[in-house]
Amino acid sequence: DRVDGGPAKARQRLEAGQEDRVPPLGAGADDGGVRAKRLPKPVSDADAREIEAAVLHIDDSVLVLNKAAGLAVQGGAGTTRHVDGMLDALRFGKVERPRLVHRLDRDTSGVLVLARTARAAVRLTAAFRGRDVRKVYWALVAGVPRPAQGRIDAALAKRAGAARSGGEAMVAAGPDAGDARHAATLYDTVERAGRRVTWLALLPLTGRTHQLRVHCALIGTPIIGDGKYGGADAHVDGLAPRLHLHARAITLPHPDGGLLRVTAPLTAPMRESWSLFGFDPERETDRFPTDP
Repeated sequence: DRVDGGPAKARQRLEAGQEDRVPPLGAGADDGGVRAKRLPKPVSDADAREIEAAVLHIDDSVLVLNKAAGLAVQGGAGTTRHVDGMLDALRFGKVERPRLVHRLDRDTSGVLVLARTARAAVRLTAAFRGRDVRKVYWALVAGVPRPAQGRIDAALAKRAGAARSGGEAMVAAGPDAGDARHAATLYDTVERAGRRVTWLALLPLTGRTHQLRVHCALIGTPIIGDGKYGGADAHVDGLAPRLHLHARAITLPHPDGGLLRVTAPLTAPMRESWSLFGFDPERETDRFPTDP
C-alpha cells in the first residue's frame, strides 16, 4: 500500500487529493494475512506425454501409474519435477484434480495409486493407513539370503544426524529406542545368478520409511544400487548404480466396492538388468500367504 508514491504509514489518515495505491489481489498476502497460494505450473507437453503413458489403470474413482525410477512423487528442496506437479495432465475430463494417497521413494519404480475424487481419496487413504493394502515388491539384491525364504522383524528408527547431513535415513533399532517403530517384511527367493545376485520378492507387513532397503541390508543382501544402506556391497559390476527396487503389484479395497489388483511391468531400465542375468520378468512370483 502506497500513498503519494511513498510507503503508507500505520494508522495514516488520508487527506483530500492524496493518491492511495493498493497492490492487486494475489500479489501478496490475502485479506486474512495469509500469502496467496501459488497456482501449479502448466504441465509441459513432454511431461504430459510421459505421465499419461505411465497409466496402468483408470476408472471413475481410481487411477494407477507405473512410476519411473528417479521421478519424485512430491516436490521438496531442489525438486522441481515430480508427479504432484503433473496431475493436471491426468484429469481425463474430470473437473477434480487427481489426489496422491500414498508415496513411493524417488528411486523406486512401480505402482502408484491416485484418487480421482475427494470421496475416493478419503477411502483410499484410510485403506493405506490400515492393514487393507497388500503390496508386493521385486528387488535385485547382492549376494544370496540364508535362508532362501523368511520373515524379517526389525524395528526402525531415524538415524541420528540424518537430517543435518541431508536426506532421510533409518536404522535398525532395539525396542527400547525412543522413536523405534515395529517393522516386518516377508521375503522369498525367486531366482539367483550363482552367489552374485538374487531376485527377491518382498511383502512388507508394515509401511515404514525405507523399510525394504534397511531390512535387505540387515540380512546381508543389500538392494543393488542402494549405497545409502548397503555401501560398497550394494555395487555389482555390470549393473547401473540405480536402485533395483520395483513396486510390482498392489491389491486394495476399491472405494466403490470390491478389490482392485494392479500389476506393474518392469520399466525399461529395470528390464535390462533382469535380462542381463537371464531372469524372466513375466513369471508369477507372488507365493506369499494371503494372510501372513
